[in-house]
Amino acid sequence: MTATVLVVDDNPGIVEVFVTMLKRGGYTTYSAGSGEEGLALLEDITPDLILLDIMMEPMDGWEALEQIKFNPKTRDIPVLMLTAKQLTPDEAKEYGMYIEDYIIKPITHSELYDAIEHVLKRKREIEEAVELASERGANSVLVAEYARLVKSVDVNKRLIRILETTYSLRDKRDGSFEKIENAIQSMKKGLGIQESRLEQLRTQLGL
Repeated sequence: MTATVLVVDDNPGIVEVFVTMLKRGGYTTYSAGSGEEGLALLEDITPDLILLDIMMEPMDGWEALEQIKFNPKTRDIPVLMLTAKQLTPDEAKEYGMYIEDYIIKPITHSELYDAIEHVLKRKREIEEAVELASERGANSVLVAEYARLVKSVDVNKRLIRILETTYSLRDKRDGSFEKIENAIQSMKKGLGIQESRLEQLRTQLGL
């Protein structure tokens, strides 16, 4: 079945580029020119995935993301953030639990398709694992924790890689490197704890 993707960006030219790329890749597309328009459209449609720009006005992508994730109707829709700006450690920590990936524009056709398919494949694999564990009579609380951690570990690995490659020698010279490095190390420590717990859950659930 063809996946449906909603593109939300306040730049009409960018929207056209992404819609064209997605259609060439075989995806069904919807588009919105603002965060508010995107939220309104989600009252009528349930896409398989949302590509959400960050730098929009008056409602930016982070605010739109919060509204999507706090709405029971839309909170399970995967969201990939689109941006031309650097990801900051604070943003990674604050919003990492809500997003599926962080895509830096410009992006090639193959990179976009790979990012989308990775997210959709992970979602299917989590659903299959949850179904299997539930059929075996596993504790529902543990199953829900497992599903959350599988996604969280994958996303946090991606965000850490982005932060490590984004901040260069320039940061060592301007004095911000130590703060950024400390933030990355803190994220890695948290990731290690998550990975350990995930392995425990896999054993408990027989996955």
